[in-house]
Amino acid sequence: MSDSDRESVPIRMRSYFDALVSRTDAVCNAHLDADYAQLCRRLAAALCRKRTSPVTSGKIKSWACGIAYAIGWVNFLSDSTQTPHMRMMDLYALFGVSAGTGAAKSAEIRRLFKMRQMDPNWYRPSKMADNFVAWTISFNGIIMDARDAPREIQEEAARRGLIPYLPPGPATEPQPS
Repeated sequence: MSDSDRESVPIRMRSYFDALVSRTDAVCNAHLDADYAQLCRRLAAALCRKRTSPVTSGKIKSWACGIAYAIGWVNFLSDSTQTPHMRMMDLYALFGVSAGTGAAKSAEIRRLFKMRQMDPNWYRPSKMADNFVAWTISFNGIIMDARDAPREIQEEAARRGLIPYLPPGPATEPQPS
């Protein structure tokens, strides 16, 4: 568990955070991957920081499932072409909640954080280079992939937080001596 995630949670909410993360970490470590675990921890911390956090009412396992489902939904977890992948029914079962409960908690979380599929804020870091949404910018009214823009535009887009990171630049040719 990341200490920085836990430290960002108000002291009065840390027991909720710990309970959520123990459940999401168990499922992610056994059935998904480190990216999913990291994103679930970040989302649990964000939920615990909400003023009047919704996790204080209802069952922790329901919220933990909603967190994992929301992250899975953003990242197309149920798509069999993805690795890892899992049917949402199987995810509900791993958390011991009904489909209706898991889907309802996920929908509430997605609404609270205005999540959308391929949302760069909640997308798996190891797959970010494949996420066209994260790299789409508008420059002089033209929609483009920031990775195809001149370097100075990439640098400005990264500085403004419009793209997830500064893409690696083309290899520079050695200068003649």
